[in-house]
Amino acid sequence: MPFLIRPTERSARLTLCFFLILSLMAAGWPIPGRTAEAPSQALGDPFAGVVDTTLDNGMRVLLLKEPRAPLVTHQVWYRVGSRFETVGKTGLSHLTEHLMFKGTEKYGPKVFSRLVQKSGGNDNAFTSRDYTAYFQTGPASELRRWMEMEADRMRGLKVTEEAFATEQKVVLEERRLRTEDDPVSFLVEEVYAAAYKAHPYQWPIIGWYDDIKSLTLPDFQQYYQTYYQPNNATLVVVGDIDLEATLKDIREVYGALPKGPQPPQPTAREPRQYGERRVWVQREAQLPYVVMVHHVPNWQHPDCFALELLARVLSQGRSSRLYQKLIYTDRLALEAGADYDLDTADPSLFMLYAQPLPGKTSEKVEAALIAEIRRLQQEEVGARELAKVKNQATAAYYQAMDSLFFRGMLLGRLETVARWTLAREFVPKIQAVSAADLKRVAGQYLVPTNRTVGILVPLKTDKPRREGFRPGHEIQ
Repeated sequence: MPFLIRPTERSARLTLCFFLILSLMAAGWPIPGRTAEAPSQALGDPFAGVVDTTLDNGMRVLLLKEPRAPLVTHQVWYRVGSRFETVGKTGLSHLTEHLMFKGTEKYGPKVFSRLVQKSGGNDNAFTSRDYTAYFQTGPASELRRWMEMEADRMRGLKVTEEAFATEQKVVLEERRLRTEDDPVSFLVEEVYAAAYKAHPYQWPIIGWYDDIKSLTLPDFQQYYQTYYQPNNATLVVVGDIDLEATLKDIREVYGALPKGPQPPQPTAREPRQYGERRVWVQREAQLPYVVMVHHVPNWQHPDCFALELLARVLSQGRSSRLYQKLIYTDRLALEAGADYDLDTADPSLFMLYAQPLPGKTSEKVEAALIAEIRRLQQEEVGARELAKVKNQATAAYYQAMDSLFFRGMLLGRLETVARWTLAREFVPKIQAVSAADLKRVAGQYLVPTNRTVGILVPLKTDKPRREGFRPGHEIQ
């Protein structure tokens, strides 16, 4: 099953940024050389109308009316991802996601998706390190039916030994396709495993191959019973809804489910790193690859906004520093970039990566990446460059708000890892970042003692090169 591209993601940013910049210029946004009113005054708060409540059984509910079209997105977010798994049982979160489509007594296998699609809607699910989510998007008239189906499989899933074994093989094949046969993805997995030595972010979301192979039906049943409880879930509905009537339906459907025992929470904390770590991966590949990661804080720390802009200075678009230096000017790399996830439950990693051009070495590419880090540590980013990346971040945020699904996704994700109100703070805090902040966080976090470097050492092969690595931390 394909990787899910995260909604605020950089893949969308390139396509949409140009049009958004034009829109923001028209709205008086602070394009370089122009002063403008405060963001909240210029564009308003897309989450001002959120209805936030909790059912008697502990299920969180977030509703947002968006009447521009007769559509709705209905999403259920469970506070369980690979971070909740244990040694020897990795991959349970993702395997459970697959098994959730195996049916209940009321809705048999494949019936769920078939009913959604018959009405013109679409549905799917995804798993991350921090959560697992299920969604349906389509005509608002189907909302009550989707509530009944999701509530039904929250507590009434039926999985036979045969269905479990079949889906286990499907996931093993998915892992073989996505990781075992992809040297760059394999390298990234090894880098994560080296960067974390105590925290469960060290293992892959899909799980280790041998762990997946050894999971049993009782393992799954225990996991499902522990975490798939209404008091461990957040329901998000965004679209053309009557708030009062929708809340009444929710109370009737989801409110009828009994509250379960409070699931256990991960307690592991990653200790401070005291020196650079290195991993080398020797795999069949055409070219080397370099990945370096640094431990950094997440969304609940004030430095995350400067780190978000640092990633954009380095890699957002063809005017970014890594593209200009490594690809365009020096012709060292086929690709180069930076990535940072600020919306995680626990502290995250800041990643830089590059693939050398044929004839160039990983040593030269690594040195070029470090040179760009040093430049950030020694010189403040100029006013025009800072304004550009602020505009990029702001544009991407408001563009995502045009999608019912992404607006609901942001609400559900933030409520699951922290609190949904963080979404309302993003643009003002991004706009408040200074050039001195960027220089300070680059000097504080992007240092050798906090770094893990991974090098892919190619072994010669005649096999065709697979699709390259795509930063992203969710799988379907």
